[in-house]
Amino acid sequence: MNDSSTPSRTPRGANRRTVLRTLAVVAVLGGTTLSALPPTATASAATPETYALTIRHLDRAGAATGDYRTNVTGISGPGADASASPHDPSGTVTVRLPKGRYLLDSTLSGAEQATGTDWIVQPRLDLDHDTTVTVDARTTAPVDVRPPESGARYLHSMAFVEATHAGTTRSANIMMSSGDLRVAHLGPAAESGSVKEWIDTYWSGARADYALGYVFTSARALTGLVRHPSAASLATVKVRGAAPEGVTGTGFVDIQPSAGPTVGLVQPLPLPGTATFLVTPERGLWDLGYTGPAAPETPPNRYAANGIAVRAGATTTHTFDNAVFGPALDTAPGARPAGVRDGDSLALDIPLLADGDGHVPTAPRFHSATTTLHRDGLLIGTSQGDPGRATFTTTPGRASYRLTATATRGDGTPASGRVTAAWTFTSAAASRPAALPLSTVRFAPALDLDGTAPAGTLVRVPVTVQGAAVETGIRSLTVSMSTDNGTTWTRVPVVNDEAGFRTPGPGRSVSLRAELTDTQGNTLTQTLTNAYRTR
Repeated sequence: MNDSSTPSRTPRGANRRTVLRTLAVVAVLGGTTLSALPPTATASAATPETYALTIRHLDRAGAATGDYRTNVTGISGPGADASASPHDPSGTVTVRLPKGRYLLDSTLSGAEQATGTDWIVQPRLDLDHDTTVTVDARTTAPVDVRPPESGARYLHSMAFVEATHAGTTRSANIMMSSGDLRVAHLGPAAESGSVKEWIDTYWSGARADYALGYVFTSARALTGLVRHPSAASLATVKVRGAAPEGVTGTGFVDIQPSAGPTVGLVQPLPLPGTATFLVTPERGLWDLGYTGPAAPETPPNRYAANGIAVRAGATTTHTFDNAVFGPALDTAPGARPAGVRDGDSLALDIPLLADGDGHVPTAPRFHSATTTLHRDGLLIGTSQGDPGRATFTTTPGRASYRLTATATRGDGTPASGRVTAAWTFTSAAASRPAALPLSTVRFAPALDLDGTAPAGTLVRVPVTVQGAAVETGIRSLTVSMSTDNGTTWTRVPVVNDEAGFRTPGPGRSVSLRAELTDTQGNTLTQTLTNAYRTR
């Protein structure tokens, strides 16, 4: 894959576009390629100040080669919207382009795949006179990035470069399924810090899979790269995929850096199971995805964990699709509120069936879901459909509200479990949308990947409050547990944000309830029936 036109600004109006750009678009729509213009020709009599750009291509032996793909992309000046991918089998090709700053990238491949690929990038090509550029594979140096596991199998890699000038950014990239890539900078240096390059390589080993990525910012594209990181210099990311007892299947785990374009790594995960990745901390934050096996005629259920911070020598673990399932709020700065009052509209959009780590499913498994709203004790409306998602119309005056969201998990049997969150608060119409003062409580018991805990054991379950009560303060919080599917409840102590109790005998269920009041008088009653089971 080689794409050299990714603008980071709004394109200019059609009257500023060059004829060459128009020809390129027409050629693509017509299923043809843009032919290079002869040096003496112009694209149109109306095209201002064009110059001939001649590009010579030489292979690793120094001979002319027609095995190349070259892209020329305008960055600034009259040619900012121009682009061309000229080709001639002789290895020398000429195209006329408007005056301006361009990004050139060229991929040269040998006749035999074993000879490898050369990628040469010129981030600064100032076309202000007839110009000849020589793309010479002999100037390249290897990209030699290898994991610390000698037997690891190379999967793929991607290199991506951005060049910025006069507030505009253009890009080029190459993706490789073979490990023999050589790269080189071409031409003069650009402005300091105007060239940014990412190189990511992915490997599969017996001990772990590897995602090795590096970022460089300078005035030049890379000429070669050598990185042989030690295991101690890498961070470990473990992904645990859960499955209820007796259930098998295959999930899929994907990992990639959060920043910068790349094509990440996707690996199957037999369930229940654990995948281990070693990643480069210097690549920054990392994104994880997990897709569980889909039931017949149902969409796959995908979870994401984005912006994961990692550290050399440290291990970060994410468990997906395991109990305890329940409401979760996005606690990231600037996150969208779970409930909003906008005029006479009151909307709820809260993940009611997030997994035990707080990951939100794209296709939660539920049998039924209902949301109701009461105003001053009178029913305003009932909504059935997606768990935790509903919109109601009310009246503008200040009133007391009770908002209740319920979802029955799985196939709807008592063993499947039920999640209910009921909030009370006061609200009135305002001149602008306002977040509703909603809170949730998260329970995080230590569970095996089949969602069970040891029977007859004294446990301490971490309890975490999210939402409005964190900001305003907690007036009271009580936790209760039930071993008969919520028929009877026993209050349990909460000490240092942990609820302590003894689990019941083997094969029994544990249900959990939290009752919360914040310092503003807003309340939450959250009930998780059959939250998890014992073994």
